Amino acid sequence: MAIFKKPAIKAEAGKKREIPRGLFQKCPGCSEVVPEIELAQNQRVCPRCDHHFAEPAKERIQNLLDPETFVEMDANLKSVDVLRFQGMATYKDRLKKYQESTGLFDAVTSGYGILDGYKVAIAVMDFGFLAATMGSVVGEKITRTIEYGTAQRCAVVIVAASGGARMYEGMLSLMQMAKTSGALARHAEEKLLYISVLTNPTTAGVMASFASLGDVIIAEPKSMIGFAGPRVIKETTHQDLPERFQTAEFLQEHGLIDMIVHRKKLREEISRLLGYFAVAA
Repeated sequence: MAIFKKPAIKAEAGKKREIPRGLFQKCPGCSEVVPEIELAQNQRVCPRCDHHFAEPAKERIQNLLDPETFVEMDANLKSVDVLRFQGMATYKDRLKKYQESTGLFDAVTSGYGILDGYKVAIAVMDFGFLAATMGSVVGEKITRTIEYGTAQRCAVVIVAASGGARMYEGMLSLMQMAKTSGALARHAEEKLLYISVLTNPTTAGVMASFASLGDVIIAEPKSMIGFAGPRVIKETTHQDLPERFQTAEFLQEHGLIDMIVHRKKLREEISRLLGYFAVAA
């Protein structure tokens, strides 16, 4: 029999110990919990299973271009709620929410810079902003990036990631498919290089326009790439879909994608292509 009683420890009512958000990420590939700082240091690739997490546009530009060479263009362009979209939340409210959470005005960051000594016009989509849907601002910034590359006679690199067209802008969103494709046609007429990089996921209107028009199309491993989702296609066609359907690996086997490149080797591969086409020109 104990001489002293163990004192009862009472937690203060209403207080719970919580881990601050953003310190850890659960990997969809291996289900391991990975510290955020470790992901950031590894270009947002899981160190356990190599799963490629979505990478913010500014981080990707920093990893691709030579240090201190990126010059952003059209940074202050903002979407306008022309249709006065109403739903569970207005379009204006959604834009404000994502602008505050990402620090971006819209879903693409564009400009120009130097990659291993080669000048490139570059646009990088950020899936963290409204699933990188393409509205009028996204289409306009990408078009201006392409036109800058054409005027400066330099290569264009676009890193795509998107859930498709932005329904809040209706036809104004769908028009961007033709506008971006037209700018690329003029770029091609000048015999200038366009490298398209597809990341997970790249779908719908973006995939059906500028993302699939590259002279060289690169994809990150295991990225989901396609127009409609597998479930929609299966329900429409009433057919079983092939294994790995709409993955980067499946599309490479069937000729749509030229190469699959690990994120850590992407800069090196693009540099090699720039050198090859510069010599060829």
